[in-house]
Amino acid sequence: MPQFAPSRLIARRFAIVLTLVVLDLWSKEAAFDWLQRLSEQGQLVADPCERGHFRVPLVGDWLAFMLTLNPGAAFGQFDEFPHLLVWGRIAACLFLAWLLVRAPVGRPWHNAALLLVLAGALGNLWDNLVRARDLALDRWYVDHPYGPVRDFIDVYFHALPFVDGPWHFPTFNVADSCITVGAILLILTGFGSQQEPARERG
Repeated sequence: MPQFAPSRLIARRFAIVLTLVVLDLWSKEAAFDWLQRLSEQGQLVADPCERGHFRVPLVGDWLAFMLTLNPGAAFGQFDEFPHLLVWGRIAACLFLAWLLVRAPVGRPWHNAALLLVLAGALGNLWDNLVRARDLALDRWYVDHPYGPVRDFIDVYFHALPFVDGPWHFPTFNVADSCITVGAILLILTGFGSQQEPARERG
């Protein structure tokens, strides 16, 4: 039978989740404040793909910070179903929290994946439910029932092997990164109950 985690280990898991959520919210706030100041000073530059986006290049043209608001899910999908999207996120957070409480010891990578996905989902859900709207940026979302998610990390390549033309990855944030890394870990570790060689410590 699986050995379920003691309360102190469960508390440690949720402390890590909280730390990641705070990091995500702080990074969004700091990046948006900085980019808005640069925008007001006219220091942002147009993106190479000429789509009207303005950004701050960090490493060549391929990595930059850019102000982006996303009312939908990944890649802007499902923005026409805001209630379904947000309530789905709430349900997913509750389910992931339950899984994290019930997750047995002895599967540290699997449990790390759960807390990463939960932290990312909570970070984006905060933007939907709690964040005070910035009127200068939210003018396009006046009729939207929830706040859009703040994204700012922008990746662009002029050319890639086997890709026709430039490649522009959808702008993302720290929460999205947590979800992506966590999802990959879940795939690699699987959803079964087999124990991993390393063990969590209570």
